[in-house]
Amino acid sequence: MRTQHTGWYGALVAVLVLAVGLLVSACATAPGVGQAQPGGVGAAAGTSPPGAGPGAPAEPPRVAEAPVRQPGAVREQPVTPGAPSRPTGAPTSAAGPLEDVFFDFDKAVLRDDAKGSLNRNVSWLKGNAGVKVVIEGHADERGTNEYNLALGDRRSKTVQDYLVAAGIAGGRIRTISYGEERPFVLGHDESAWRWNRRGHFIVQP
Repeated sequence: MRTQHTGWYGALVAVLVLAVGLLVSACATAPGVGQAQPGGVGAAAGTSPPGAGPGAPAEPPRVAEAPVRQPGAVREQPVTPGAPSRPTGAPTSAAGPLEDVFFDFDKAVLRDDAKGSLNRNVSWLKGNAGVKVVIEGHADERGTNEYNLALGDRRSKTVQDYLVAAGIAGGRIRTISYGEERPFVLGHDESAWRWNRRGHFIVQP
């Protein structure tokens, strides 16, 4: 009778040991909470980048940045078609309805760009028949005062002759030379001299 009881008790213990062993084995192989699932299932923004090691910080989601306007940025101003041309940095008082014409060094011959300016001036003068003009002849600072006064005179007369040939009455035009005395742009190199060799228009009602 004692032998049968002992055998039954031993079998029960063996079954319990086997059950506990299976439970421990199952817990060891089951995926833990928060582990990545195969194939990226359940992945979301904020996961570590590919190739990051264990414990690497999560990469935040990327947000498109708004364009930043730099303080003090300068915008180019549009050019008004037909506006009189004048050099950068020239005095604002030089602006007017008639365009100046510019000459090469020691020359009183009209360049192509000067003829273009004079053609626009002729159109304006024909549309304003009651207006008279003074044409000032100017030179840069190189040379003697006497030579530059004579050069300025030749330049103003060349401009006058072009206007008269284009149909503007000579009685509406007066010329004067200032030589180097009234520079358009201050300076002592070609960046200034190129603008000081000119014929300048003064409009008189």
